[in-house]
Amino acid sequence: MNDDALIRIAEALERIAPAPLRAPDFDDADAYIWHVAPDRLQPVAEVNRVEIDLLVGITRSRDTLLDNTVQFARGLPANNALLWGARGMGKSSLVKAVHAAVHQQGLRLKLVEVHREDLPSIGRLLTHLRAAREHRFVLFCDDLSFSHDDQHYKSLKAVLDGGVEGRPANVLFYATSNRRHLMPRDMIENERSTAINPSEAVEEKVSLSDRFGLWLGFHPCSQEDYLAMIRGYCVAYGVEISDADLRAEAIEWQATRGARSGRVAWQYFTDLAGRRGVTL
Repeated sequence: MNDDALIRIAEALERIAPAPLRAPDFDDADAYIWHVAPDRLQPVAEVNRVEIDLLVGITRSRDTLLDNTVQFARGLPANNALLWGARGMGKSSLVKAVHAAVHQQGLRLKLVEVHREDLPSIGRLLTHLRAAREHRFVLFCDDLSFSHDDQHYKSLKAVLDGGVEGRPANVLFYATSNRRHLMPRDMIENERSTAINPSEAVEEKVSLSDRFGLWLGFHPCSQEDYLAMIRGYCVAYGVEISDADLRAEAIEWQATRGARSGRVAWQYFTDLAGRRGVTL
């Protein structure tokens, strides 16, 4: 058998049974992205985030999540958190901003992003993070939700409950979702109407959210909060505009979008900064 054939066989075997993950040196970065096929933790050199003080209109959620995260970073008990509610109101931005704020307090904490479609591999990731006892990790899953016949939600229980072994003491799980119960409402209603034991069928779907110790709700912002967000960005990045012009332009911008949120506020500010020649 020639060398080319041996190489092809070795590559095929590697695809079928990839080599075990070699955990990175966790001192090299503060954030990672979990990938599968093959399993690997990709370091993130610079996290895309905004300063926590620029997140307006979510004071209670901000303070609650920050306190919970600081407790965890200090080795104290803390809860998994579900950030749910209106689109574009800063749920994922808050997780990343809190991570940065914890570091500013001199506490070490690693942020690991996990994609929803990779949840079935979460058990393997937990095994590796459990071994890195000297570090503490927040697993972060953005825009988490489950559709009809989606069984990925069962994999999530390994993170929230941990099975027989229990969740690693150095791992916490934060998720964001537009849905409070992570499942489509019509899916839950269908379970109620078709199941032999409706309450039991619904319980399995709804109880997943109950496994999060913290539920932080995000709701559509008021017009004054919307304008305050934009003014905060202007101050932070040195963009000058009068209150009257900002109000008129920002309200017109939200009208064209048919929505008012933190995301829309940032999109308007990005346009404003570009017109004023300011680099973000």
